[in-house]
Amino acid sequence: MTKLKTNSVNSIKPGISDVLKDTFGRAHNYLRISLTERCNLRCTYCMPADGVQLSSKSHIMTYEEIYSIAKEFVKHGVTKIRLTGGEPLIRKDVSLILEKLASLPVQLTMTTNGVIADQFIKDFKKYGVKTLNVSLDSLDATKNKVITRRSYFEKVYQNIILLVNEGVNVKVNCVLMKGVNDDEIISFIKLSKELPIQVRFIEFMPFDGNKWNMKKLVSLEEVLSKVNEYYKESDVIKEADAFNDTTKSYRIKGYKGTFAIISSVTNPFCDGCNRIRLTANGRIKNCLFSSEESDLLTPLRSGESITDIIKKSIRSKRKIRNGMDTLEAFNKPDQHLKNRSMITIGG
Repeated sequence: MTKLKTNSVNSIKPGISDVLKDTFGRAHNYLRISLTERCNLRCTYCMPADGVQLSSKSHIMTYEEIYSIAKEFVKHGVTKIRLTGGEPLIRKDVSLILEKLASLPVQLTMTTNGVIADQFIKDFKKYGVKTLNVSLDSLDATKNKVITRRSYFEKVYQNIILLVNEGVNVKVNCVLMKGVNDDEIISFIKLSKELPIQVRFIEFMPFDGNKWNMKKLVSLEEVLSKVNEYYKESDVIKEADAFNDTTKSYRIKGYKGTFAIISSVTNPFCDGCNRIRLTANGRIKNCLFSSEESDLLTPLRSGESITDIIKKSIRSKRKIRNGMDTLEAFNKPDQHLKNRSMITIGG
């Protein structure tokens, strides 16, 4: 059995209550909130070709409920909130949600596909959203259309430039798939030559309906191999990674930006995990790969406390990827069929 490599054990951080501490000493101060299950793209790795069964509108959290749940997490030590989707910016009350969450003592960030990001520059500045993760999986317009099933490449690319010029810290997320876009690794890294961005290569991960298999995966080692074939060893500089970082970060000598690899499959970072996910229909997932969820929205609407539910969920978190602690275990398709499609989890 191939044991997975992980970071050293996380120590409990002061300021975080027992509610957000699991049984392995991990403290969860980072909440990712999905605002919607809907999106204006149809990325192949994120959702099935036939779409997904969406939650009814009555089962989606209102802005007041998002704020109430977020406030409970912040009370117990959450210091960072990331808004995700679907595509969070297509939600009609997203500006109001930003306003409410900006009143909390947290770092507020967002993951977006960038299609309509230009319409929210003022909101980002007003509500302190200084960092955006923008998804872009190919620098070729035709290939990007195949991946996203939509023709928005030029708009997204121009919006990335606009965001950078407006002083936003931009991280470009690229999900690598063998035989699809793995020939663009160097081209993506070259974006960081003149742009102060971080290009992040994400290993293809399995979710319901995305036809994942290990043969499509481009590993951390494969990315670095391509980098070292193209650049001199002395020009590839390893950046310092924070303990809770999901990335292994690098810089090319003389480049303004950086590149990084998120190796959730081949080199997971579970020991340093400080993240908890809240789905758009008000359920928390203590692990991206877990099919188990805890409903917060129903008790919240009934006027009940959600504190014990959060605590129970956090304490039931397993040590490595919902118990899949070997590549052999992770490579079994039936392990992932009970999990949601990525679009309904929140990126």
